[in-house]
Amino acid sequence: MFRLLNIEFHKLKHNRASKVLTIIYFALLTSIALIAAIKFNFGFIKFHLADQGIFNFPYIWHFNTFMAAIFKFFLLLVIVSMMANEYSHKTLKQNLIDGLSKKEFILSKFYTVLVFAAVSTIFVFVISLILGLIYSDFNEIGIILSDLDYLIGFFLKLTAFFSFGLFMGILVKRSAFAVGGILVWFFAESIFKGFLYWKFGENPQTSPNTSNVMQFFPLESMSNLIKQPFTRLNAVQTAGKQVGQDFAQNIGVQWYDMAIASAWIFIFIYLSFALLKKRDL
Repeated sequence: MFRLLNIEFHKLKHNRASKVLTIIYFALLTSIALIAAIKFNFGFIKFHLADQGIFNFPYIWHFNTFMAAIFKFFLLLVIVSMMANEYSHKTLKQNLIDGLSKKEFILSKFYTVLVFAAVSTIFVFVISLILGLIYSDFNEIGIILSDLDYLIGFFLKLTAFFSFGLFMGILVKRSAFAVGGILVWFFAESIFKGFLYWKFGENPQTSPNTSNVMQFFPLESMSNLIKQPFTRLNAVQTAGKQVGQDFAQNIGVQWYDMAIASAWIFIFIYLSFALLKKRDL
């Protein structure tokens, strides 16, 4: 494992674009902390975002993992360019000539995906812990350690998304086309969800006719791992009750969502290996 990782990080170390994108990604993750500094003054009304409870334990685990997942696209570019460079620089063929098997090659990429996802998760954990200890109204150890399953969901979400990017990179061999393929798939899922909404005439997020089908699609299954956290805020729930809207819903990390996402990870890695094995390089 470490030998394969060493090969991959040696390649990344000499790729300037990958280094820049990685730095931007972790800088954006760090920027979550800047939310605490947002203040609005409207005459006598002063609004400090950090005072609204978004950094309270255990809510912060949900909020920060949801926000951090938005930036995953930057590391996706690193993953697909990493794969595209293997073809354009012919390092894939050279690795195979040097004795690396196709299975080991795919495993080296997958291990890199796992490292990126793990480091991102640890990074978000540390930032969230620091912000929570500074701003949270609840600092009991039991409360701090609750809802940590959002970090597991975050790790699986990144791993699944990057595995999808790895598969697309192998499938089309070009970074731009790989990213374009993922965007096309995203629009296809969205159109199909809209079709189900039109067909059944129900809310596509809560309708059993829609959600029970959509939860098995790859991007939707990743999205379901960490659902939006905003309706958990007291202010939103209070406003909802005043207009007769019940925001009570199960927005925790569910075992079946993790199982579906894990299945897609296996499918993407297996298809990547099968595709590489079939090709005459």
